[in-house]
Amino acid sequence: MAAEPRVLLDGTPLLGARTGIGRYTASLADRLASDVDLRLIGFSARGARRLRALAPRGARAVGPPVPARALRKAWLRGRFPPVELLGGSADVVHGTNFVLPPSRAAGVLTVHDLAFLDDARLAEPELPALVRASARRARVVCTPTAAVADQVAARLEVERERIVVTPLGVDPEWFTAAPLDAAGRARCGIPPEYLLFVGDAGDRKGLPSLLAAHDPALPPLVLAGPGRPGDSDGVLRTGYLPDAELRRLVAGASALVLPSRDEGFGLPVLEALACGVPVVCSDLAALREVAGDQAIFAPSGDPDGLRAALHEALGTPPDPAAGRSRAATFTWEACAASTLTAYHRATG
Repeated sequence: MAAEPRVLLDGTPLLGARTGIGRYTASLADRLASDVDLRLIGFSARGARRLRALAPRGARAVGPPVPARALRKAWLRGRFPPVELLGGSADVVHGTNFVLPPSRAAGVLTVHDLAFLDDARLAEPELPALVRASARRARVVCTPTAAVADQVAARLEVERERIVVTPLGVDPEWFTAAPLDAAGRARCGIPPEYLLFVGDAGDRKGLPSLLAAHDPALPPLVLAGPGRPGDSDGVLRTGYLPDAELRRLVAGASALVLPSRDEGFGLPVLEALACGVPVVCSDLAALREVAGDQAIFAPSGDPDGLRAALHEALGTPPDPAAGRSRAATFTWEACAASTLTAYHRATG
């Protein structure tokens, strides 16, 4: 393999609100840009041109605006159009968001989780078929945890030797994040003490269980994520926040709560640990893999167990220094290095 392989990376997740996949794609591209000839392509009719502004130094955006839905329908039917017609030739094509475009290059696919196989509401109807086809095409499949690697091997029938675990990282700014001051809290309507939930309000993230578990003896509940800001159902919703504001919100929380039904990695857990904030989360294999013994775990879907875990976190919180040490073992540099290993394996 050449010293600087030509890599065409799906940058579409950069175009929307920065969910976990968007942050993964941005951080990975930023670290890879100095090691490979990196080009980003966006499958979007309206946002693809924005990639020029979003591409990190050392990378460039390529390709015309093309509607993702039309491309996916074509790719469901066959291997046309190959992505080279849109983005030029490459040694490696990396599908960062479940779907690997047909290409003549070595294909690498990232599968973040398989929740969409069990809940059709989580994705477009064609996604399961597209992911299965992508996994068959890929020479290497990347997963954020060994737990997801096990699921991919079993449910997508991918040989383990074709899977590389590429754990996500945590940005250095999380370790020095300062809580919102009184003026900042007043501006956002945030109480002095609060429990924080970061993510989508759907069933998969377990918000209904959290609402059932919440009692008057616990601090108020703040939700950062999709949806209109406001106060309803006993929850103060902030909507999406810029990274700097989100870090300050996490840093000031009494505890971060992630009562998910399913997780592929759980980046908010890692970021809260970096802030020294207590974490309460579901007892899932992926979350144990990430948090180690630095979180308080509760059975998924058990409001009584979650309530007890919340009171434990507030009454006898884990050592914040130990949490920060755990978070420091996850870096985006390591994620990029393991991804480069996947590229070498795909082209070897």
